[in-house]
Amino acid sequence: MTEERILAWTPNAVVFDCDGTLMDTERHWEGARELVLEAFGVFPGPEFAERSKGVHFTACGRLMAEAAGRPELADVMTEQLLTGFRYLVAQDPVTTPGAAELVARAAEFAPLAVASNCPRDVVESCLGTAGLLGRFSHVVVPDGDVRPKPEPDVYATAARACGAAPEDCLAVEDSLCGIQSAVRAGLRVIGVGPRPDPESLSLVDLWVRTLDDPGLLAWARSRAPLAPLSR
Repeated sequence: MTEERILAWTPNAVVFDCDGTLMDTERHWEGARELVLEAFGVFPGPEFAERSKGVHFTACGRLMAEAAGRPELADVMTEQLLTGFRYLVAQDPVTTPGAAELVARAAEFAPLAVASNCPRDVVESCLGTAGLLGRFSHVVVPDGDVRPKPEPDVYATAARACGAAPEDCLAVEDSLCGIQSAVRAGLRVIGVGPRPDPESLSLVDLWVRTLDDPGLLAWARSRAPLAPLSR
């Protein structure tokens, strides 16, 4: 990792993943997957959870259909997955530790965007409930020509929307799928989570266990604020 590339640098834009990074919703995806699969007599273990982490919800639907031995039901299981996830999130929308402060601090020195594989309504609802949505200039999700992670499109689009070159932007991500997307788009990356896999560690510039990491927050607090717009 090249930690100094992050902590001695001020990005021109910061692009956050949502699920598992800003919002503590990865457990809701896992719960929704379990609800769908258990109806088919399938009880997924940690390996399935890791394979499906961060992937687009349609790809997750296909993985579940294959696990259940019913590939023809991929579309049905995708809809069931989304229904279950929306329900669980509505019951318990919680930000990850440090997310609110990091977003607030980052908004002082750079434009912010979200790049997510989730449906737009889910992302905006989660962030709105948490009081974070107003901090973001742009929310980018797969749509039309914008392909889902691990393709680079959502991060490249978010950087462009913020008016910054990808190499001048910072991505904050929790999954290998998302990290691959950001790296392919040319962004520098902070990875976050308690148990990073070796490939993720090899790709990021810095890894922290949580967004309330003291060093990360100290860096964010120390950045020079954006100059006010001239009138």
